[in-house]
Amino acid sequence: KMKPKKSIIIAGSRGIGKGIAKHLQTISKETIALSSKDFDTSKIHDANKFVKKYKSADVLVLNTGGPPPTNFYTISNDEWLNYFNQLFLSFAIILRDFKINKNGFIFLISSFHIREINPNLVISNSLRVAFWSLLKSLTDTYAEKNITTVNIAPGPIDTDRIRNLNNDIQKLKNKLPLKRLGTTDEIGELVKNIVLKDIKYINGTTIFMDGGKSKTLF
Repeated sequence: KMKPKKSIIIAGSRGIGKGIAKHLQTISKETIALSSKDFDTSKIHDANKFVKKYKSADVLVLNTGGPPPTNFYTISNDEWLNYFNQLFLSFAIILRDFKINKNGFIFLISSFHIREINPNLVISNSLRVAFWSLLKSLTDTYAEKNITTVNIAPGPIDTDRIRNLNNDIQKLKNKLPLKRLGTTDEIGELVKNIVLKDIKYINGTTIFMDGGKSKTLF
């Protein structure tokens, strides 16, 4: 079983990130759960500060909030640049300049909408797919040091964000196969057990945690 010395969770003070941090701290000697005040991923300056301050980790969770629903034709250039920094460039800087220790893990927290597109989440859809493509492109390179990359794509999870996106939570629950929202503990337990039990052969894989909401085969 793997006992990581250092785990870092970006956007780890609430929601899914907090759930992951809660479970990783039970197996990691040092767990650092960063808030948006510690690291605003939309600010490249913060990304550069992050790689200088923390330098390395055994487990890295790349997590960040999502853009609000919007119509493609109303998105300004400044909004595109802001969210490009938040969802792509800051994480790209980390992959380039931050060291994941040998035998470590990188988890990306994306969204099940990378498989079933929501037309109202066009910024999130496009930039999350783009970053996963980048991380997937580096999978072989990381594998040379037995570093595992996993993309976790959550569906409706009981967080503030899902409640902000939906006016009627009960109606949403009724539409779901399990008739409930997923929990942050379920995602936290998944991450913890992948690390603790050193499950490596899911390298480069996307795990959809949507309770069966999506109907596609792949």
